[in-house]
Amino acid sequence: MSGIEVNLKHCLGDFDLEVDFTAPAQGVTALFGPSGSGKTSVLRAVAGLERTTQGVVRVNGETWQDENRFLPVHRRPIGYVFQEASLFPHLSVRENLQYGMQRVPEAQRQIPFHDVVELFGISALLPRSTARLSGGERQRVAIARALLTSPRLLLMDEPLSALDHAAKQTILPYLERLHDEFAIPSLYVSHDPNEVARLADHMVVLDSGRVTAQGDAAPLLTRLDMPLSGYDDASALLVGKVTSHDHSYHLTWITLQGNRIAVPREDLPVGRHARVQIQARDVSLSLRAHSDTSILNILPVRVIDTRDISPTQVLVRLELEDGQTLLSRITRRSAMGMGIREGMQLYAQVKSVALLT
Repeated sequence: MSGIEVNLKHCLGDFDLEVDFTAPAQGVTALFGPSGSGKTSVLRAVAGLERTTQGVVRVNGETWQDENRFLPVHRRPIGYVFQEASLFPHLSVRENLQYGMQRVPEAQRQIPFHDVVELFGISALLPRSTARLSGGERQRVAIARALLTSPRLLLMDEPLSALDHAAKQTILPYLERLHDEFAIPSLYVSHDPNEVARLADHMVVLDSGRVTAQGDAAPLLTRLDMPLSGYDDASALLVGKVTSHDHSYHLTWITLQGNRIAVPREDLPVGRHARVQIQARDVSLSLRAHSDTSILNILPVRVIDTRDISPTQVLVRLELEDGQTLLSRITRRSAMGMGIREGMQLYAQVKSVALLT
């Protein structure tokens, strides 16, 4: 059976962990939740660093843990990336990477050294001491080292949390490309909704040691009963195809089954699947489709649900014609004035779109 199966029960002092979820055998599964929800405990148990009272861990049909079996961490084919880079200070960047490769017999190495170095743009760093690396460079090297163990599962425990905003923005494109280049499933721990929106294909939402929701990332990002929709930077994830490029105005058009979204020009082949992220604060609503506006992206939508998120603001969940969902954050005064209600047909005016892949 392909996929990742995790069923764990454990008592850690006053904290009870009881989780049961499955994840696809490809792409990124985000373990999302507030601090103390059990995300890192789950990751450590999957890695074999924490032996739970009861537990089942299976990866693509191979049992790593059940009532009769417990593979120690060194026998689990994983790559583990911690919050801190944890590089060996006495070794150069090249030697750190080679250390990762040496953990795997040569016949079992599936990921070439050159490919990883090129992907993460670290060729110029190879001779350097790790003490001479910036925080972002250190974490890129740490992720590259984990990949060079040719893992069957990549575990990432908030790998960007120790970095400043600029360093995070530098690394995120590398992580996006990572899962296009190598077909290795990942469990990615995060409490940052922006990271989840950019990277995750699948989500497992945790709270107080329990799974509160799991499934495809896109619909979970916009569910009003989920914590992600309540964040200031709440966003939606839409999937479409690149259909054309406008060279005169430097735009790329993404088609969503009948509707189009324009993004700044990207050198992507026509026909390629693309993901776009749209922040709730960048979506305004209108009763009619306006042509006398500077906004390019105007989409017909239907109101699914609304929720008051403050005395002054309302969050509106919207459905596009192809079934994908958007969020819009507007004032309560505007919502009352427009008479917004479930089932109502509106037009979403999208002020800003981020192309992810």
